[in-house]
Amino acid sequence: MLVSGPNGAGKTNLLESLHVGTQGFSPRTRADAQLVRFGRDAARIALRGDRAGVPVEVEVTLELGTGKRASVNGARLRAAEQLRSEVATLVFTPDRLIVVKGAPAARRAYFDRVLGRLSPARAGLPAEYGAAVGQRNAALRRVSQGLSSQDALAPWNEQVSRLGTELVEGRRETVAELEPRFRERAGELGLVGAALSYEAEAPRVEELEARVPRDVERGTTSLGPHLDDVGVLAGGRDLRAFGSQGEQRLAVLALLLGEAELLEERRGTRPLLLLDDVLSELDPERRRILADRLRVSGQALLTSASRNALPGDPAQTIVVEQAADGTSRVG
Repeated sequence: MLVSGPNGAGKTNLLESLHVGTQGFSPRTRADAQLVRFGRDAARIALRGDRAGVPVEVEVTLELGTGKRASVNGARLRAAEQLRSEVATLVFTPDRLIVVKGAPAARRAYFDRVLGRLSPARAGLPAEYGAAVGQRNAALRRVSQGLSSQDALAPWNEQVSRLGTELVEGRRETVAELEPRFRERAGELGLVGAALSYEAEAPRVEELEARVPRDVERGTTSLGPHLDDVGVLAGGRDLRAFGSQGEQRLAVLALLLGEAELLEERRGTRPLLLLDDVLSELDPERRRILADRLRVSGQALLTSASRNALPGDPAQTIVVEQAADGTSRVG
């Protein structure tokens, strides 16, 4: 499906509303107030579709000061973010290049989200590990201030080691499963020799104990998966440091397409793909390859200022225009 219209007409807003309506949060901001039109105090998103032939109706309501409410087929969810376990949606926006070109924290966050989507039971693991590291850091500062003894670090060493081991194992599994699909999709797009690399060791209690003097001095935990990185490579080159923006863009696309395949295998249904301005920096041949891939990848919505940007005929074209009162009109 192609969403077309002039710049500023509201194409990205349409994709954002679909993401909020299927995932419970925006890919752009965590401030719900920014999702409500200026001058209004509430917003509502209602979606209808089917999942494996079964009708699905989703509704998300945002009210300033009271947060979000979400329901699926009339049943209220405890939190809007629970929609992620009901509907699979993957999004590409130009700022997602940070996954490849950004600091290690951006890649850790991305692959931890993939881990959660592939294994919902482990979705909370990164947050649990982060909380344990935070508690250990607080204990380190108390020791450095003379308010506590080093013995108080023992339970946190064990927690960081246990949860860190689980997180490293989860990331290894995720990278191992995603890597061949990423390599294949990247190769289709012309990114030769694409690969993922995660070389990390789980933090052992003995290693954490050995680092206590240094960690007390610095007030921070100097070992564990909160410091790891995942390499996104092509031809043996780290694309963060030695990749062009075009190569980084292709790598992010290949990651998304590879994950979509994995999610279909795990859940039995294809995820919804939301691709914002994905065609603007692709040459005609890569546009054709991407269009062919998307036609067999389930439902996808692409935005473009040009109705001719997508090779071939899309299954449906939506035109977004800006009305005189500043709202977006969809036709």
